[in-house]
Amino acid sequence: MKKKILATLISLSMVASVLVGCGGGSDTGSAPATDTGSADTSDTGSAETEAPSGDGSQVINVYAFTDEVPNMLQKYIDMHPEFGYELNTTIIATTDGAYQPALDQALASGGADAPDLYCAEAAFVLKYTQGDACGYAAPYADLGIDVDAKLKEADIAQYSVDIGTNPDGQVVALGYQATGGAFIYRRSIAKDVFGTDDPAEISKAIGGGTGSWDTFFEAAEQLKAKGYGIISGDGDLWHAVENSSDTAWIVDGKLNIDPKREEFLDLSKKLKDNGYHNDTQDWQDAWFADMQGVGEKPIFGFFGPAWLINYTMAPNCGGSAVGEGTYGDWAVCEPPIGFFWGGTWLLANKDSEKKDAVKQLIEWVTLDSSDTGLQYYWANGTMVEGEVGTKDCVASGTVMGKSDGSVDFLGGQNMFDVFVPANSYANGKNLTQYDETINQYWRDAVREYTAGNLSREDAIAAFKQNVADNLDVEVDMGAQ
Repeated sequence: MKKKILATLISLSMVASVLVGCGGGSDTGSAPATDTGSADTSDTGSAETEAPSGDGSQVINVYAFTDEVPNMLQKYIDMHPEFGYELNTTIIATTDGAYQPALDQALASGGADAPDLYCAEAAFVLKYTQGDACGYAAPYADLGIDVDAKLKEADIAQYSVDIGTNPDGQVVALGYQATGGAFIYRRSIAKDVFGTDDPAEISKAIGGGTGSWDTFFEAAEQLKAKGYGIISGDGDLWHAVENSSDTAWIVDGKLNIDPKREEFLDLSKKLKDNGYHNDTQDWQDAWFADMQGVGEKPIFGFFGPAWLINYTMAPNCGGSAVGEGTYGDWAVCEPPIGFFWGGTWLLANKDSEKKDAVKQLIEWVTLDSSDTGLQYYWANGTMVEGEVGTKDCVASGTVMGKSDGSVDFLGGQNMFDVFVPANSYANGKNLTQYDETINQYWRDAVREYTAGNLSREDAIAAFKQNVADNLDVEVDMGAQ
């Protein structure tokens, strides 16, 4: 593949900022560019190669924030020599917000250098599917894709479809990963406190599927009595709360604090006041230490999707085989509430003159549920011929239904048994294009409250002021 890279992808230690196939910024989660058992995504340094020569008629311009999607597209090209197109890939890391302005400029400028296909992650995808930049995206149907039939055949989770649907009700973006969340827990701690590590029993112990946090906090008290924390920090709970809310941060142009998100103030304070966690912040060293079991006190679990297991917990567990660090001492079960965290969506430029070629690429990545589609290789870790790499949850329930999600890291558990239903519980109708920024303001305000620096009312007021000062959003600064 020939490509030009305009920005240096940051190192794995800065995974919070560079997200492969998942979230965007420190608050949305990520999978670092690492070995996924697919096309090689391990190159996190800068590189440049000569762009394709000629008049550009046989070149597809791709904009992405890591090389994961470009490597997938190249896999298709390698498998289909008759395809006849090369990729001209521009990769710009999301570090310091660099990706979106560059993509916006390229879309607005148009012409031969404009992207034919581009990527957006969960942190800002609404901007490109339903927000300010949605007018650039071509409906999948206009590419020649039988969207309804393919969605049904592949059994794509509804939340992912909702996020990728434009204001006219047309699908303009879909992903390849499934990012529905589960509770990921230590088996050894489960046995010590609850007498079993069976996922069905642990789900009951933490209130799985109840839609309430009451049982979860009862479990936290049981764990505390034996010297354990139930989660590492309040961020672990936030990702579940954020994407289980009924309404978005903005409703009819006005700031809206959903009751479930407001409750996070109380949940976070309860965690801190009772010593139920190690008070870490996600994507920082103390958070990673808890994955290895070497933090202030042993931590029972984390909330997250499969990518958190594969690309964050596994590299930070202190080993690479059962018996090393916490490797193999984990399992997954149904969480108290359904949620998703992260994801990458693929979009096509409505002005592209290569729609048929773009259609073939997008359909293979997002909707092909056959044994030779991207998602089958991705789910089974067989993107590299002759090798078995990391197995991952994919957008297609059909694919996961015929794939084996058993992994040694989870003690041999088939994670698909938990993550397939998890995807159906996720809500994709509670997002806005400003979520990355608003989430950070909210989490900062909550931490000020739980630290005792602000009252509950003052924390909400400070949050509102931040939104009013920095975003074009109507804010009611009245009584809390």
